[in-house]
Amino acid sequence: MASAPKKQAPTPAPKPVAKTAPVPAKANKPAKPAAKAAGKPEADHPIYDELGFSKDPNNLYRQTVGSMLEAAELMNLPHHLKIILAQPKNEIMVHFPVRMDDGQFRLFKGYRVQHNNALGPYKGGLRFHHDVHLDDVKSLAFLMTMKCSLVGVPYGGGKGGIKVDPYKHSKAEMERIVRRFTAAIAHQIGPDYDIPAPDVGSNAQHMAWIADTYSFLSEVGGLQPEAVITGKPVEYGGSLGREKATGQGVVDTLMVMLPEIGIEAKNAKFSVLGFGNVGSWTARILQKKGSKLIAAMDHTGAVINDQGIDAEALAMHVQKTGGVRGFKNADAASSEDFYRTKVDIFVPAALEQMIQPEQARLLNCKVVAEGANAPTTPPGERVLEEKGIEVLPAILCNAGGVTVSYFEWVQNKTCEQWDLATVDEKLNKHMVHAAEKTREARRKYKCSLRSAAYVAALERLRAAYEVRGIFP
Repeated sequence: MASAPKKQAPTPAPKPVAKTAPVPAKANKPAKPAAKAAGKPEADHPIYDELGFSKDPNNLYRQTVGSMLEAAELMNLPHHLKIILAQPKNEIMVHFPVRMDDGQFRLFKGYRVQHNNALGPYKGGLRFHHDVHLDDVKSLAFLMTMKCSLVGVPYGGGKGGIKVDPYKHSKAEMERIVRRFTAAIAHQIGPDYDIPAPDVGSNAQHMAWIADTYSFLSEVGGLQPEAVITGKPVEYGGSLGREKATGQGVVDTLMVMLPEIGIEAKNAKFSVLGFGNVGSWTARILQKKGSKLIAAMDHTGAVINDQGIDAEALAMHVQKTGGVRGFKNADAASSEDFYRTKVDIFVPAALEQMIQPEQARLLNCKVVAEGANAPTTPPGERVLEEKGIEVLPAILCNAGGVTVSYFEWVQNKTCEQWDLATVDEKLNKHMVHAAEKTREARRKYKCSLRSAAYVAALERLRAAYEVRGIFP
């Protein structure tokens, strides 16, 4: 295994169905996904008891690890690797005071979970959200390990965050919160050890403050302190294409996978749940491929237009108003109508656990492309399988962001700046290769695409452990 921990502990807990929006609809019948993976279902795997997992079947961390264990059973992964991968190496939790604009002090809680670094430094975003919990962060760090392995970048998985609503603080307060959090975890991150990035609620400006703060801590600065974090503004070492990277990765995956599902991107209709960074960029890029956005929903409401919604215009509206509600060129709709809208592709791009059985029963699509992390619960996915709806898993679809983060890190390390065409070309190569590995695993094990993606990720991790061994 890799280097020893550096300090404390963190993570978040599952969320009920809605945080940005809900979903439902009837489905057309595409090629039915192959049978569920063999082995123990996530509800009763003996490793849960061995490692003291939550007994709650709705626990997000239990569900995400359960998907990995299904794939591990299929490929006969050794027991010692199952237990190593089923728990993070380090869980760091910090509490830090920050002066507010009114002169009063508030105490904030922050997290950094370092799941695994067998393939390289820990890598993963920082979520700024009022409902961040330890099991959420653990789940996202775990998924980052799988994502990095599948997409072929030399990273392990990490994740972090601050329990804060960034929209309820002034810019000055957020700067103090972010800089103080950076100081609190400075000895647990580093350009060659753990490299954070943006996530829900955080942005390029926050990353710039983190890089700047880190650079002033002389004992941990290093030669390229800005390489401590990715997703920075281009003016401060950021990479071209990073903002759209996750959405670009979703579309790149769809372009590989749609033909065998029997869908032509040029004439496809799609809907998007969550119209933030991932959802809006997915919609804008898909629109350029000839697909038509029919419905969108976020925490402010839902809008539908059967004739098509201009994704660029909707993105501008969201930037100005904070949500899709009130967009003039579409009709306001209920969440149920949104889910029932007939489309070819449904893209959940909001938060975790949003597609539960209720939403899955309503969905009327041929394929679900998971732009968000873990948006579909295991019970929800079983409903989708029964309806013949193909699910393209998040560890494949969502991997574009970390891939371009890797490109940014390489550019920082080598003092280079790549043009957008180079970034897009390299990203496409990684995404196509990951999709092909997933399809190959599916053919070999005759399993769902989710299990196949985990198998492909686990094969690389198993190979690494075989040559590294386990210390001592």
